[in-house]
Amino acid sequence: MMWIMVAGPYRSGSDNPVRWSENLRELNQVALEIFQRGHIPIIGVNLALPVIDVAGQEMYSELMMPISLALAERCDAVLRIGGASSGADREVERFRAKGLPIFRSIDEIPTPT
Repeated sequence: MMWIMVAGPYRSGSDNPVRWSENLRELNQVALEIFQRGHIPIIGVNLALPVIDVAGQEMYSELMMPISLALAERCDAVLRIGGASSGADREVERFRAKGLPIFRSIDEIPTPT
């Protein structure tokens, strides 16, 4: 069983909260599929957003990526989904630098034995 980070767009330059919600739903849907394959899904946004909620939206920049990148350090692999996202690309780079698996499709993720 691996801890697999789901990396994809959340805000990605958008100022539309509806779009943010749609992106988060997509991240969580993929997380469910990872769980159904026998792994533990991890989404940096899901860890950072409650902290940002308490700290205030003005702290978004100071909290989102540091929390997400720290979480990436604890995972075994990453699944990169969706479109353009500099944050997701930074997460993926952490895995690349450590030589850990980078999946581009849910179908690439092996079933645990």
